[in-house]
Amino acid sequence: MNRSTASNGTRLAALLLLPLAAACGGDDDTGGGRPGGGRFGGRPAQPVETAVVEVGDIARTIVLPGTVEPIRSVGINAQVAGAILDIPVEEGDRVEKGQIVARLDDRELQAQLRSAEAAYEVTEAALARSTQLLERQIITRPEFEADRTAYEAARSQLDQLRTRVEFTEVRSPISGVISVQEVQAGDVVGPQGRLLEVAEVDTLVVRVSVSELDVVQIQAGDPVEVELDALPGEVLDASVRRVFPTADPATRLIPVEVALSSADGTRVRPGFLARVAFQLDPKPNARLVPAGAIVSRGGGEGVYVVADSTVVLRSVTPGLTAGGKIEIVDGLEVGERVVTLGSNLLRDGSKIRDVSAPPVERTANEPGGERDATAPSLDAQGDVGTNATAEAAASSAPGRSRSGVDR
Repeated sequence: MNRSTASNGTRLAALLLLPLAAACGGDDDTGGGRPGGGRFGGRPAQPVETAVVEVGDIARTIVLPGTVEPIRSVGINAQVAGAILDIPVEEGDRVEKGQIVARLDDRELQAQLRSAEAAYEVTEAALARSTQLLERQIITRPEFEADRTAYEAARSQLDQLRTRVEFTEVRSPISGVISVQEVQAGDVVGPQGRLLEVAEVDTLVVRVSVSELDVVQIQAGDPVEVELDALPGEVLDASVRRVFPTADPATRLIPVEVALSSADGTRVRPGFLARVAFQLDPKPNARLVPAGAIVSRGGGEGVYVVADSTVVLRSVTPGLTAGGKIEIVDGLEVGERVVTLGSNLLRDGSKIRDVSAPPVERTANEPGGERDATAPSLDAQGDVGTNATAEAAASSAPGRSRSGVDR
């Protein structure tokens, strides 16, 4: 028998002996007089994860979709008709209140203005002369009133044309960012034609529609959390800015406006899809367990409570669920340990092995302490270590010594 053939035989023997070693080499407590013990008796301990019942705050959470919007958006219209000579801004530019954002052709209005100024000067001189003549009683009162009326009409016409000339320089009514540009230089617009839109983006808001059953628990100033699809994994702080006074008659939903308090204007932009989370019915000092601890048995809700190395199925009354936690209204006390993972294979009284607890360090003087270095090793399942099994298989192979050399 050559060396490669002997090596393959050793591996095969080791694999064949593994099941026998696993059955014979279990934990020491599987036999020795325990009920259901013995070399092959007893149900193996089920590996589970556990957690302790803790005290914390919990609230009912509702998440509603919305769109990020500027707190205010204003349309800029042309107040006089004419051709657009220049638009010195474009989308994305920041403008200040009163800044010129468009210029219209004012040549015709300037000509009308000069004519009105001349007419005003004539009527002003006529009124001054009529005043002197009236004082000397040379003209009658009605003649004086006619000259004064002509003067007032000319002054009004002059003021109107001056205003219209000023309208040819279109100015921004608020400080903000140009969000929409409707026209270009060279276009001809009529009175009240839309030119631009400017948005005040220093404060961004999200407007959502809330059910009439939930809106009664929302007040202005309440903190909320906002998540954006554009910024996955980030939660933005926000607060309720206002709750609208009336509901939509068709949907029975009430608009609620949420203001983003920590939004970065370079990253959060109007139009982003947002999800707003409202915390309702807050309950402080509630008894909480992971949601995975709840099991359904016999038409009711329960949990497996850890009692030493076994579990006891206990009925509980669950409450609110939020953030992976569930409130226990009745049935558990703070500090008790419950099974959170692996309960689907358990029954009342099942033996468990808690794999979530940290390993207990033992000394050589304690029972179950350090073993002799020459003793066979056991893994977590109580199986004999592979090295010891392979060694036993090698020694039992025909024609081989323990050292693995051909006799």
